[in-house]
Amino acid sequence: MSRLFEELDYQQTPIGIISLRRRLEPTLQIDVFEIKIGEDGLMSSLITDGEEAVSSLALAATSNESLNVVVGGLGLGYTAQTVLDDSRVTSLRVVDALAPVIDWHERHLIPLGESVSTDKRCEFILGNFFEIAANGMDFGADAPDQFDAIIVDIDHSPRHLLDPSNAPFYEADGVERLARCIRPGGVFSLWSNDPPDAEYLAVLEGAFDTAVAEVVVFDNVLTGGTAESTIYVATV
Repeated sequence: MSRLFEELDYQQTPIGIISLRRRLEPTLQIDVFEIKIGEDGLMSSLITDGEEAVSSLALAATSNESLNVVVGGLGLGYTAQTVLDDSRVTSLRVVDALAPVIDWHERHLIPLGESVSTDKRCEFILGNFFEIAANGMDFGADAPDQFDAIIVDIDHSPRHLLDPSNAPFYEADGVERLARCIRPGGVFSLWSNDPPDAEYLAVLEGAFDTAVAEVVVFDNVLTGGTAESTIYVATV
């Protein structure tokens, strides 16, 4: 039987102590993996529908083949794994600013760590996704000039940011710069924990050929009710 609680690792980072924890959820009798900054929850394996939907809705919106994909935000790996489950994907670059998160995947401390980190199509990149986006998604000479899908799950929403310096990414100039990094027929998708934001959707519509805000409703296994996320999907 699993321990009721176990801290698998903790490390100091520029934004504070980050820890990986596993606990036995008493109601469901399942192991739950959690990443925390201090005592604040960053992500949990208990409910992953939104992280999976931001990838599945994006890839469903493109008919391109031989997909080169960028994911901003590694977390527990559900967004990346959903990308890798699509047989059209030939390369995936996952950008994360926290070295411990990448380390936990490579050490297979996270349930999806082995699956994601050993997939030959997948490369982890330690860096600030928003700075990379501002520089035109330049990953070096061996990388494509444009990508078929750019999928982002980092901030809580376009208004609730983990760092105020991320704000230009959601503004008109940042969105137009992002659109230029996507191949014709390609897609951008963004996870948000807030309801649809009409102002941000209008910014997307100004830079992309199409843009929608899809509300994803899923079961909340703890409350017995439902929860919602918003997934923005924009195509060129």
